[in-house]
Amino acid sequence: MDLRGIELAFLEIGSPLGCIVASLTRRRCLQGLAACLAAPKLGAQERGLTEEQSRRLAEMAEAALREEVIPGLSLAIARQGRLVHRAAFGLADAGEPCTPAHQFRLASVSKPITSVVIHRLFEQGRLAPGDRVFGAAGRLPQFETPTPAHRAITIQHLLTHTCGGWGNKKNDPMFQQGQLGHEDLIAWTLRTIPLEGEPGQGYAYSNFGYCLLGRVIEAVTGETYETATRRLVLAPCGAAGMTMAGSSRSERQPGEVVYHGTQGEDPYRPGMNIRRMDSHGGWLASAEEVVRFLVHVDGHAGAPDLLQPATLQAMTTPTTAGPGYARGWSVNARPNWWHGGSLPGTSTLAVRTASGLCWAVLANTRRRNREEPGRDTGVVLDRLMWRLVRSVPEWQA
Repeated sequence: MDLRGIELAFLEIGSPLGCIVASLTRRRCLQGLAACLAAPKLGAQERGLTEEQSRRLAEMAEAALREEVIPGLSLAIARQGRLVHRAAFGLADAGEPCTPAHQFRLASVSKPITSVVIHRLFEQGRLAPGDRVFGAAGRLPQFETPTPAHRAITIQHLLTHTCGGWGNKKNDPMFQQGQLGHEDLIAWTLRTIPLEGEPGQGYAYSNFGYCLLGRVIEAVTGETYETATRRLVLAPCGAAGMTMAGSSRSERQPGEVVYHGTQGEDPYRPGMNIRRMDSHGGWLASAEEVVRFLVHVDGHAGAPDLLQPATLQAMTTPTTAGPGYARGWSVNARPNWWHGGSLPGTSTLAVRTASGLCWAVLANTRRRNREEPGRDTGVVLDRLMWRLVRSVPEWQA
């Protein structure tokens, strides 16, 4: 679920997550796609696009689905706080056209949401970046920590993936011990997986670090992570319909798409505990709901921001250890802010641009391609969205 890796050099904003579909053959996918392309698309012409612009956007999106064998895709775009376009293409399930209302697993697009909750707690004076996580004076004092380095970890280290270890390149705790709940998994990780360096000295993208942030939110608010996040962030943004995704197909929510694995991956495999991923990868949402969140934390005119300007700046300022990543957001010098997400059967991307645009694009498959990184589904989605927004001069992308 690391967003920063592949092809940052040639991507407009860098979104290295990739996905695609193996459980469907190309012919079967194209047959299903052809059957539903005629279904009405929402949010095009009635939101100010000309008929020609709407047709061109649809053609570009449909071409990407055909060429990359993506079963279903949903997107939403806002400019200066106003939703200007939403559309869906392909299939949510066999024979069921994908619509803008369908929800997808967000995977690591959950991390910016968690970061905003933490920053709201900063503004309320209930938490600070320098607060320790472990130890008697820490926010999670119930856990035994084996070394002084563990006790030196702060909230800032977790936000910026600089806690000294628990990266997702190997031995990611969040994909082990699937039967354990949060408390037991944290205790197991502290006992079993040592830190690899001193906090603050290096960057290692850590799903586990954001799991810890979820538990800090619970400790500070006295609520579950989901309840606190809905109250502090999602409800004020008009996105309270977001919920936690399930792990198995039987846990599929009403209106949720079906996920398609590739390259031997099973999106519903036993032991992949999606609910346990809550604060780093567990949210379920539509593209429009993600955009509703984005426009309330983008610093642009239009929708009111949940955070003060100084807080937004702090949240999106990178560290020297990870110059392309801030506190829950990938960033560049333009400045654009974004985050991608990747799980078996899922590829997602959420973007805020310096030009005043926000968008989200969600797909129900993923493919990784080491031989052709540009064919990774996350890269495909990134390029597609830049082509779409640049094709409408009024959006000034």
